[in-house]
Amino acid sequence: MKLTTKGRYAVSALADIAATGAATGSDGPVALSDVALRQGISLSYLEQLFAKLRRAGLVESVRGVAGGYALTAPASETRVADIIAAVDEEIRTTACATGSAIGCQGTSARCLTHDLWDELGRQIEVFLNAVTLEDIIERRVAGMAAVNAPIRENSFAGAAE
Repeated sequence: MKLTTKGRYAVSALADIAATGAATGSDGPVALSDVALRQGISLSYLEQLFAKLRRAGLVESVRGVAGGYALTAPASETRVADIIAAVDEEIRTTACATGSAIGCQGTSARCLTHDLWDELGRQIEVFLNAVTLEDIIERRVAGMAAVNAPIRENSFAGAAE
């Protein structure tokens, strides 16, 4: 599994715009050059990503001296999964393609651990769909993955006795 810079940078940039709006109390546009400086991301790379984000309807551009980009929906409604999907990012946890006749091992067979990695991919999707930009800027992400963690008895409890 690999999340490339496209997805990470897109999420960072939109979180920056959401945080800037929250800090100033404005939903106005934020200059992409300012985002690039604060986040340490190439401006030309951000421009490419924002073209995709705009086509996906996640941001709108405003021209002029006070122009820039603004979120089209509140940060509380902008999900990380939507941002990653907008920049054509795919998070794959298996070596085989969904629906392909060729399995994980390059044959028609799936690897022994296929279901493990496939389920991990689904859990990542569930998690990213549950996290919003507001969660990021309000620092509510830590511990969110534990919400759906299975409750199990400590299997080591009787081992030491």
